[in-house]
Amino acid sequence: MNVMRIINVCGVLMLSACSTVMDKNVEWEYVQPEHYPVLNAVGYAPISAQMGSSDAVKTLLAIKASKLDAYRELTEQVYGQRIEGSQELSNLVLSDEELKSSIQGVIRGAEVVKAYAADDDTYVTELRLDMQKVYDLYLSTARPKRIKKVNYY
Repeated sequence: MNVMRIINVCGVLMLSACSTVMDKNVEWEYVQPEHYPVLNAVGYAPISAQMGSSDAVKTLLAIKASKLDAYRELTEQVYGQRIEGSQELSNLVLSDEELKSSIQGVIRGAEVVKAYAADDDTYVTELRLDMQKVYDLYLSTARPKRIKKVNYY
């Protein structure tokens, strides 16, 4: 009976060893999403609060700040927002509470739709991110694939 087990184990090992020797050819096909959303974001910045020596410098700084704010909003839409919170109790009384938020990501392909002064003291920048354009940019660096067909020899 022990001899039969050894023969069976040897047979299984030989068969499994043959399966790794087989060669195969894998055909891939590229995956394309069914639809592409268009994301919009608006950024605001106060002109008078900017640190500049003249009104023109303050306006230029507000333009940059409103654009960065709009990019922050786009990044939040694409990647989400990380929230960290903590509370500290002392004698069953809340003594300290902290909440932190962070956003991190890379936005490629966004375009400025409008940039304008909304009133005397606020600058506004509107951005649009067409995910079709983002997908095309992504394909230029890394092409997503899925298995189309596998042929064993």
